[in-house]
Amino acid sequence: MATPEFVLALREHIGTAPLALVGTTAIVFRDEKVLLGKRADNGAWQPIAGIVEPGEEPADAAARECLEEAGIVVSVDRLALVQQLPRITYGNGDQVDYLDLVFRCSWVSGVPHPADGELTEVDFYDLAAMGDIDQAQVRKIALAMAEDDPAHFRGGRVRR
Repeated sequence: MATPEFVLALREHIGTAPLALVGTTAIVFRDEKVLLGKRADNGAWQPIAGIVEPGEEPADAAARECLEEAGIVVSVDRLALVQQLPRITYGNGDQVDYLDLVFRCSWVSGVPHPADGELTEVDFYDLAAMGDIDQAQVRKIALAMAEDDPAHFRGGRVRR
């Protein structure tokens, strides 16, 4: 996965210390199928995801990532889930805490293809035929499937 330039610049100042980043996951539907890609780095199947650039609207980031990674144009329809992912420590020691904003999206145009090297395969799939999807990804897809549900989140309780 390509690391954005702004993250590399921050790493020059903070080293491998935990860095809070906002990410997006685009759950893209076309007919009764969902867009999934096979990651080049670890072979995992997942929806399109990426980091929000400084000053960028998160929904715009989701649409941008779909075009950059899968070569398709999408409309971003609604926020489905807001969640803090468990801290990730990469092989080089960099630590990241991602706030993941999951959006329900609809395909507009384009033929899915691995557009930037981050994915080795990408297409629309019937979920019933996909057995190799992590349960965390299945949950994101399930929450995005309902067209009118409000966004889901954890926390927000008053603590005394």
